Amino acid sequence: MATPILICDDSSFARKQMARALPKEWAVDITFAENGELGLAAIRAGKGEVVFLDLTMPVLDGYGVLEAIKAQDLPAMVIVVSGDIQPEAQERVKKLGAMDFIKKPTDHEKITQVLIQFGILES
Repeated sequence: MATPILICDDSSFARKQMARALPKEWAVDITFAENGELGLAAIRAGKGEVVFLDLTMPVLDGYGVLEAIKAQDLPAMVIVVSGDIQPEAQERVKKLGAMDFIKKPTDHEKITQVLIQFGILES
């Protein structure tokens, strides 16, 4: 069965790059969202078991998405993928429940490593 994946980023280029970085052998069903509100709707619809989340987006940013996931106890494993690599940002997203923080642009090896580390993907 394919794992429902959500890639939530306002950049079309970043969404496509993230999708290409996913492990080829991983059976996934990918949903894309351009902002946090659309991302939350996808999670509520069961399309975001694993979420790759940008922080800087219009309408609702990544922090707002993480706050809503936590407040509503939504079933989503969130990995933040952002260019904002300030220690404060990394600390804040982890406090809000993100599993990890990956610097943009990312690559296949880093994504695979994180997925294995958290038991989402078998090595």
